[in-house]
Amino acid sequence: MKRILWTVALAAGLTGPVLADTPVTQLMAQETRALRAIPGDRMASYISRPEIGIDYSRDWLSQQRVGTLDRETQCLAEALYFEARGESVRGQFAVAEVILNRVDSTAFPDTLCGVIHQGTGRKYQCQFTYTCDGNSDNIANKDAFDQVSRVARLMVDGAPRRLTDGATHYHTRSVNPRWARVFPRTATIGVHHFYRQPTQLSQN
Repeated sequence: MKRILWTVALAAGLTGPVLADTPVTQLMAQETRALRAIPGDRMASYISRPEIGIDYSRDWLSQQRVGTLDRETQCLAEALYFEARGESVRGQFAVAEVILNRVDSTAFPDTLCGVIHQGTGRKYQCQFTYTCDGNSDNIANKDAFDQVSRVARLMVDGAPRRLTDGATHYHTRSVNPRWARVFPRTATIGVHHFYRQPTQLSQN
């Protein structure tokens, strides 16, 4: 319900000071930019997902059911394993947010597998390094994969995205990509900096 109310408010143009002190704004402010980036044909699917309460702890996560992973959830779990298995639970959810935010953006493919494997086949020209670095994608740590599978399941099933403020990009602190100089940074969690791709407004 909160997500639907917030979406209606955005559609009506009720932003900024108009809603500054309402409970809806206090709860949903960090989803504002992410929602604005979702095109109309994907919005209905987004707001119809059930909201899931999240406790970013290993104990809580270990109690969540995984079930059989469909292809899309499997793609997300694999990406989290290779990109963030050494991160905290919060850090793993944050990376998952980026991938799902890309799915909801018209600038990227509209499936999880499509986003994750975009550019695969061209060495070091892919979006996620593990898919094109030439190394074996062997999942050796089963416990780590079990954990990220739970994260993937929760995110696909509709967990809120409130950690990265609509981020569509991230990188580790050890590198400094050129795009990071112009993309607004939205969060730093663990070893990753998170960024939102700038919106280009049309000139009238």
